[in-house]
Amino acid sequence: MSNTDPSATVWTQGVHHVGLTVPDIHETRRFFMDVLGFEQVGEKPAYPAVFVSDGTVMLTLWQAVEPGSARPFDRKNAVGLHHVALRVADGVALDALYERLRVAAGVVIEFAPEALGDAGARHMMCAVPGGIRVEFIAPVAG
Repeated sequence: MSNTDPSATVWTQGVHHVGLTVPDIHETRRFFMDVLGFEQVGEKPAYPAVFVSDGTVMLTLWQAVEPGSARPFDRKNAVGLHHVALRVADGVALDALYERLRVAAGVVIEFAPEALGDAGARHMMCAVPGGIRVEFIAPVAG
């Protein structure tokens, strides 16, 4: 189906990027690059912003202007980004990533890998440096 087809019901083709405001752009960039293996694919020093990617999705990390007075996101009482979910190859990779995240500086594990209901997947949730909640999801081998 073409996006120029006026009868089309789906006009988008997935996520291009997700923009995240963080209290320390350098710490958060280091996490995505050093812990998760993302690459920096661009930056806007004047903003400042850094763009990192895992080859599938790009994250834009924006520096909060006054991080000391910024309120952390309250997932139950604020409108906005609840979390970012990133796909992991399989359960073995998810378990290995969990072990890596358990000892990574600034990471707070919300819950270890577990079944995602009846979805045929396992997932885990953590907060990365800067407080952004990230979910990692892996398909269950069938």
